[in-house]
Amino acid sequence: MEKINRDNYLSILKNFKDQKIIKIITGIRRCGKSTLLEIYQDYLRNNGVENNQIISINFEDADYEEFQDRKKLYEHIKAKLVKGKKTYVFLDEIQNVDEFEKTVDSLYINKDVDLYITGSNAWLLSSELATLLTGRYIEIKMLPLSFKEYISAFEDKTDISRKFRDYLRYSSFPQSIELFKINPENINLFLDGIYNTILFKDVMQRKGITDKNTLERVTKYLYDNIGNRTSMKSISDNIEGVEKNSSYNTISNYVDAIIDSYLIFKANRYDIKGKEYLKTQEKYYAVDIGLRYYMLGQGSGRDMGHILENVVYLELLRRGYKVYIGKYDELEVDFVAKKPENTVYYQVALTTRSEGEEENKILDRELMPLKKINDNYPKYILTLDDDLDVDFDGIKKINVLDWLLKEKD
Repeated sequence: MEKINRDNYLSILKNFKDQKIIKIITGIRRCGKSTLLEIYQDYLRNNGVENNQIISINFEDADYEEFQDRKKLYEHIKAKLVKGKKTYVFLDEIQNVDEFEKTVDSLYINKDVDLYITGSNAWLLSSELATLLTGRYIEIKMLPLSFKEYISAFEDKTDISRKFRDYLRYSSFPQSIELFKINPENINLFLDGIYNTILFKDVMQRKGITDKNTLERVTKYLYDNIGNRTSMKSISDNIEGVEKNSSYNTISNYVDAIIDSYLIFKANRYDIKGKEYLKTQEKYYAVDIGLRYYMLGQGSGRDMGHILENVVYLELLRRGYKVYIGKYDELEVDFVAKKPENTVYYQVALTTRSEGEEENKILDRELMPLKKINDNYPKYILTLDDDLDVDFDGIKKINVLDWLLKEKD
């Protein structure tokens, strides 16, 4: 399979090369973590690193099954270290190794080891491990392909609108592009494998969940309600087959497990006026819209407003923001995107155009909450309208596909 360069993630690895810090790459299965390590290893070889200085183990490969024993793993690596030179150690899908944190800690102590690990479950950075490794690691949170990365895989870069529809319908997982080029009908089988592996291996086995039917219903409910305010009570009340008196804790534990597997992301609310974080009525977004099509069927494509919102949310995560749902009095701002040095506000709409008596009403509705915000941070309206960039008293309306492809605000 052709490797798609993931330059944003690759640049982070390059910047931290040889630094005394563990590089931890997290993300959903099949999002490209293993390929990223391969690309980085090629970079090392092209920059003076010998093959014997690279130790790479994928714990999903049966050839390395014996090294799921942490003691055997440590002895194997220790024996292969190159004396007097830096050895680059790559441990892929390390969550398959019991008590792997002890091996990680032992390797970290060795000044001649540069350590890289990946995992497909947020359990990898449980509070216990994070405490053990405090100050010793960086986490690189990897997602499936951005739209710009998706486009880069095609020689023909025309008809961007059609490619965007394909990006949504046929998935942003890297391997789906190869399948799409051969036969798009095979993509559902590929997504079925991802979904079932995650649900049963990463969620049920890891978390000790035995009620498969309820878990699947909760997962599908969250995917069906992307962009809607959601509570544990609303999930319990609206899922057929879930007892009405299902405890808050049970539903909450299922949702937390689904989030930990990276199938879904939670966006909490932020009171812009009161400058406080809110604990209720959060929203959820899917890791991949193609996976949502697979789970919910063709009818799910009608909800284009929330689908577009989902795409923007993921892109903001890729750009390194912490993303919240904004509240200003009774008005809502789709996204408050925060970095330590900056905040950006976004409204997302399919269109702000309207005709007849409704003329300008949609635009006014999108502008209103942004106009009320008194600070000087950037404010944007992202739409599929094909207007050139328009400015409304400092609030910029831009085409969302242009924004996605520029990868800069």
